[in-house]
Amino acid sequence: MLRYFTLEYWVDDGWYVGKLKEIPGVFSQGESLEELEENIRESYQLMIEDEMVLPQTTIMAKELGVEA
Repeated sequence: MLRYFTLEYWVDDGWYVGKLKEIPGVFSQGESLEELEENIRESYQLMIEDEMVLPQTTIMAKELGVEA
């Protein structure tokens, strides 16, 4: 079964660094975006193998005004 998550990533000192937005603790890095994706998948699989409980989180959003 495929599950889909949001990969948040950025470039830091030439490395692609990222995390799964919905799953705290799943993060990695790679020399390319493709390598980062592979490493994130591996990190997720290691978490599953360690039988860590995956949160069933409902993401909510709300508009918030702030003084400028």
